[in-house]
Amino acid sequence: MRDILFDLDRWQKDGVPIALATVIQTWGSSPRRTGARLALASDGRIIGSVSGGCVEGAVVEAGIESLKTNRPQLLHFGVADETAWEVGLACGGSIDIFVKPLDLNFYQSLRAAWMDNSRSALVTVIRGAAEIFGNEMLVREDGFVTGTIGDKWDGKIFKLANDALADETSRRELLDEETEIFIEIISPPPTLILVGGVHIAVALVTMAKTLGYRTILIDPRKAWGNGERFPHVDQLIQAWPDETFEEIKLTRSTAIAMLTHDPKLDDPALKIALKSPAFYVGALGSKSTNAKRRERLLNDGLNEVQLSRLHAPIGLDIGSQTPEEIALAIMSQVVETHRKQNQVSVKEEAQTISSL
Repeated sequence: MRDILFDLDRWQKDGVPIALATVIQTWGSSPRRTGARLALASDGRIIGSVSGGCVEGAVVEAGIESLKTNRPQLLHFGVADETAWEVGLACGGSIDIFVKPLDLNFYQSLRAAWMDNSRSALVTVIRGAAEIFGNEMLVREDGFVTGTIGDKWDGKIFKLANDALADETSRRELLDEETEIFIEIISPPPTLILVGGVHIAVALVTMAKTLGYRTILIDPRKAWGNGERFPHVDQLIQAWPDETFEEIKLTRSTAIAMLTHDPKLDDPALKIALKSPAFYVGALGSKSTNAKRRERLLNDGLNEVQLSRLHAPIGLDIGSQTPEEIALAIMSQVVETHRKQNQVSVKEEAQTISSL
């Protein structure tokens, strides 16, 4: 969604009606994941993607129709359908897409949740009676609610939304035989925390931001961690890493790269990081340096399971030599680890859906 916000804002200022298409479920070889979006303006402008191209034409036609009728549509494309050949899914896979006119007032609340990095659950009625079909509710992690599905359902949906937030998993839920909702988890962008303002970090911040990561640099040494060296970092903290880690919330969306080579900085922070939910923790250094690090951390109370989470030497082995190549190796490993985590979440989501 973040990748199309700028265009949606611009289209709204132009005063054109907008339809929004959202992937709500995929199977097989579909190239886009749940939550991918395409926006269509009534004047023909298009932004985003729901399939990498293979069903875009059919979705655009549905969006045009929804704008004319002011009615949502639930679309299904799959290998078992004759439409599969028409839209390009003959190679295998299927996809469900929900298309509806954009509610401009509700969009402002949704946009605020995206922009302030609030964890929220967006609930949409994707099947049901005409009076509630397409209705939306936004449930923020702090309990604030925008929108309504209807008095009959709001209490139950609030609980289901909070359950989904706790599991961090988007899902479809049946409310009764005729009513189905899609709960989409809106999470902050992944964050890369870099400890140590070394030359590698300069390139790594740039690369991470290009890939959509929020970046935080921590270094108590002002000669290394300062605004002149890192004008492009999202947050610069001149403090000891372990003290900062006690204050910053480390989540499943957090990656941590320890780059100082200094045990006084790295070790206390690693003791916190390796016990946290952070999806990635890596530390710069040779194999011999890492062996000594492991011995220190074991003697300091960490166990083998916790240490098994540490990527050290940090980064994929691509034969990197320059700071930029090392940054590429690190960021590649961060992305690889994040994707593997997401694949686990997708499998859990599929198991949940199959049990309905």
